[in-house]
Amino acid sequence: MIPFLDLKGLNLSLAPELQAASARVLESGWFVLGQEVEDFEAEFADYCQADHAIAVANGLDALHLILRAYDIGPGDEVIVPTNTYIATWLAVSYAGARPVPVEPLLSTYNMDPAAIEAAITPRTRAIMPVHLYGQTARMAPIMALAERHGLKVIEDAAQSHGASQHGRRAGSLGHAAGFSFYPGKNLGALGDGGAITTSDPVLAHRLRRLRNYGSRTKYQNDEKGFNSRLDELQAAFLRVKLRRLDDWNQRRRQIAERYLATLDGLGLILPHVEPGNVTCWHLFVVRCVRRDELHTALLEAGVQTAIHYPIPPHLQPAYADLGHTEGSFPLSECLHREVLSLPMGPTLSDDEVAEVIAAITRVATLLDLPATTASSAV
Repeated sequence: MIPFLDLKGLNLSLAPELQAASARVLESGWFVLGQEVEDFEAEFADYCQADHAIAVANGLDALHLILRAYDIGPGDEVIVPTNTYIATWLAVSYAGARPVPVEPLLSTYNMDPAAIEAAITPRTRAIMPVHLYGQTARMAPIMALAERHGLKVIEDAAQSHGASQHGRRAGSLGHAAGFSFYPGKNLGALGDGGAITTSDPVLAHRLRRLRNYGSRTKYQNDEKGFNSRLDELQAAFLRVKLRRLDDWNQRRRQIAERYLATLDGLGLILPHVEPGNVTCWHLFVVRCVRRDELHTALLEAGVQTAIHYPIPPHLQPAYADLGHTEGSFPLSECLHREVLSLPMGPTLSDDEVAEVIAAITRVATLLDLPATTASSAV
């Protein structure tokens, strides 16, 4: 079986360095907000071309704390994508604000700037674009919109470690950005983790306080804060992995190029990378009107694929209170019915890529997929 992502193999390949990092933390005797976190923050900020990085417990906390630091809360609105993982919406809800969903561009599946502008109201405080699957959203028009309306732009960069747009890396394209280091990310910890990047020193100062019970001096709490801190151990592991991130992303690009060159004409809609974007290919997502059949047939052929994501946030029971129903956002609903993620990761060998391509070719022929997968919903 060709796995969708071989995390075990990836981490075992680094075993000596990860063990050395663990030993270094044990020998230090310091396990929370110590030197490893400080060093990782400096290294990650530099990598993202930002002035500051603030390490936190996970990616959801990263987005939530940014909203809190901007004093966005009850009565406010934040514009979010319809096509995303629910964590983007949850961050807004945790802050007490209302998520206002907008439809994506069908070329990249990221937020449509025209749809954003139509959704702005007097209550809007921020825009939260997601760099979905590892490709950055159209940030120039989004930032221009934000400037005209006095809004903050918060990048959900959970899937875009190392992605860039016109030479600027994700994490430096908005006013602030939230990253996840969940193990399956391009830069993944051996557990949960997250970080915020920004070049705003005032925001960074407040975020460091908010993540640590509202305190910068022990036992002095300047405001009601949270407990959201990256462990020293995870920071040490991430420092090992950060040094390899560019090489791993380059391997992902090589795999994506093979997929793009060989899967055209098989009844799939393939990803499109916009000019000026360098994607980190967190996921390689195709579309197929008979997605579930394709998913099952490939598994039977020995190829593990994944679905990101089967149910859009606006149709989740958790957000029934917003009153959205099936058909409210047809573009997103279409995508969630059709998307399928192919095996992708730096440990995937050339032979395995060839097997994936051969399996898809066989299965597509057997299923007699239509020449186009453009859904009637689009």
